[in-house]
Amino acid sequence: MAISKRGLVLGATALAVAAVTVTGAGIHLSQGQAFFRESPKELVDEVWQLIDRNYVDGTFNQVDWEAVRMQYLERDYVSQEEAYGAIREMLKQLDDPYTRFMDPEEYRNMQVDTSGELTGVGIQISQDEETEEILVVAPIEDTPAFEAGVQPKDVILSIDGQSTDGMDLNTAVNLIRGPVGSEVKLTLKRGDRTFDLDIERATIEIHPVRYSYRDSPEGGVGYVRLTQFSANAAIEMREALQALEERDVIGYVLDL
Repeated sequence: MAISKRGLVLGATALAVAAVTVTGAGIHLSQGQAFFRESPKELVDEVWQLIDRNYVDGTFNQVDWEAVRMQYLERDYVSQEEAYGAIREMLKQLDDPYTRFMDPEEYRNMQVDTSGELTGVGIQISQDEETEEILVVAPIEDTPAFEAGVQPKDVILSIDGQSTDGMDLNTAVNLIRGPVGSEVKLTLKRGDRTFDLDIERATIEIHPVRYSYRDSPEGGVGYVRLTQFSANAAIEMREALQALEERDVIGYVLDL
């Protein structure tokens, strides 16, 4: 059975939700649940149970999920951080990039990134699992980073003179963000070339949907591109489809 791309995101700071809910954004827990107030080992077990109840593939991608539980409950954990590490190890066995655990700081960053508006230079970044380099996934169109010429796969070597060697992704994100109108200096590596870019921070409005009308021999075709999921995605998708329907398109190309 193929694993659906609608995986799970386990957010450890979703305290305002009244109950366990499974949505397109993932699994969130209420403040009163054991997940937040019990021991690190119980935290690990709660995550295991959430996957056991909600995972899309009943075979758990051919993993003996019961054996995984016993393996991780036999350990002793002295801190939440150790539990977070164990949870990530446990989920990694599913070999599913769409099922992941976020610690409180990572979850807060995700909420900012998907809010529809943020302050920064307008780049999406990731961390290479093997080299741990901070990489540019893509600049967001019509943002300071895009205008400055930042490109996908650029390696960020330093941020305002601070080397990214050994730096985690959340630290890099927080260093790049800052007050509107201030500047950040990024030292980038592109192929064999290393160079600096001074980029002014701005308020970045996230518009995840782009659309256009295209002619074809059979009639008009609507092209709709969804670049990422954000708070604005559903509204903008609806507006795009309504605008294209008014032009009597005969079909759509959905670029996801």
